[in-house]
Amino acid sequence: MTTEVRTSAGTVRGSWSDGIAAYRGIPFAAPPVGPDRFAVPRPASPWDGVRDATRNGSPPPQPGRTTEGPDWLNLAVWTPAPGRTGLPVVVWISGGGFLNCNAANPHLDGTTLAGTGAVVVSAHYRTGAEGFARIEGAPDNRGLLDQIAALRWVQENIAGFGGDPENVTVLGQSAGANSIAALLVMPAAAGLFRRAILQSLPETYFAPDLAADIAREITAGLGRAPRLADLADVAPDDLVAAARSVTERLPHYADRWGAVAHTPTPFSPVVDGEVLREAPWAALAAGAARDVDLLIGHGRDEFSLLARRLTDVDDTEADALIDALTPTPGSRRYRTAYPLLSPTALRDTAMSDWLFRMPALHLADAAHTGGARVWFYELCWGFNSLGASHSLDTLLVFGTAEIGTGLADAGPDLVTQSRRLSELMRTEHVAFAATGDPGWTRYDPRERATRLYDAESTIGRYLEEESRRIWRDQRFGVLERTG
Repeated sequence: MTTEVRTSAGTVRGSWSDGIAAYRGIPFAAPPVGPDRFAVPRPASPWDGVRDATRNGSPPPQPGRTTEGPDWLNLAVWTPAPGRTGLPVVVWISGGGFLNCNAANPHLDGTTLAGTGAVVVSAHYRTGAEGFARIEGAPDNRGLLDQIAALRWVQENIAGFGGDPENVTVLGQSAGANSIAALLVMPAAAGLFRRAILQSLPETYFAPDLAADIAREITAGLGRAPRLADLADVAPDDLVAAARSVTERLPHYADRWGAVAHTPTPFSPVVDGEVLREAPWAALAAGAARDVDLLIGHGRDEFSLLARRLTDVDDTEADALIDALTPTPGSRRYRTAYPLLSPTALRDTAMSDWLFRMPALHLADAAHTGGARVWFYELCWGFNSLGASHSLDTLLVFGTAEIGTGLADAGPDLVTQSRRLSELMRTEHVAFAATGDPGWTRYDPRERATRLYDAESTIGRYLEEESRRIWRDQRFGVLERTG
């Protein structure tokens, strides 16, 4: 059975499945090709008749797949009640290290989340060099500008799908959470959403000198310079391959790029003073986005997923890595706080803190200082040796944790725990999107009330107290070139 909705550019035809209507591949901006390739997104061209929206739209150029077509700036909508008005809207901004973004990912299908009583939107944005490389003659942070264009589309069109344009929540994990933190302090995004959910916020925001050096290294692999005129005729897949070559060799750039070399991506938003004027922590503490309700959280074992690609380290190597983090409290404080950890476990704990856990906690502190209403959670549950790993909270909220993760083979007790926890997290996240209150005590930097998601979920004080004390006097900001 099909269903039609009129948008500002034309009518789209979607399809029903499991009581949810889905509309896929809807353009929210013009294809970023030709003179528009590295430009600010332009509005989508209108069409006559009814556009088929039953198939997924083309994702942006990214590793591991051949680019399918130029109309990358499209989105998908899942709704339990097209034509109705007043449902809360959840706009998903994908993670993936600013390298990957694909609404067709089965882990991020919005059907189950929409079934909890929300209109769910998943928007593609330019990733990799297309969206985030610093290119002379082009605006920085094109991927963020794409996200803003998608949010404007939501304001104009979501009522026809059953959503309330005055009650929009942005939801993002990892690079998506990093994007949302940037959107919170960008004047161009003001008023486009009412609430925000940030899962596993990375601390990586680049200074222009660092971003420019990374772009030079990537384009050098093509025999080009990071200038608009030099890159205009480079095939998107060739640019992806050049970026992938640098990504695979990131540890070799530690002398030039500092701790970025220990992350999985050479891309992040650039604090250029124009599109993104400053890093989010200081801006939120000064009152930016004080009217936006925030739900912020992370997993206990954030770095375990990334650590799988690394070898073990000895004491000297662990100390050198921790001391080189920017900012860093130093390896000595880690050894004092965690005397029983092996060098590898100490590295993984420090990297969990530096890359995800402490940026999230400090963002909550900053937003509270700036006058925003904040709630905080920590995922403590896991089903395998990775524990409460990076992205597991996202799968639980979307109700897709049993797809290709090994959970289905972990035993009936763990599957039952997962389903119960998934329903709880999804219900509380949608309650937050609907009302601005997920159902537990608000966060403040003194009491640090935290929703602890586990086999038996509770509300208590923040658990990572040793790490919190280690990082108490550090300040996250902008990463600069180090050599």
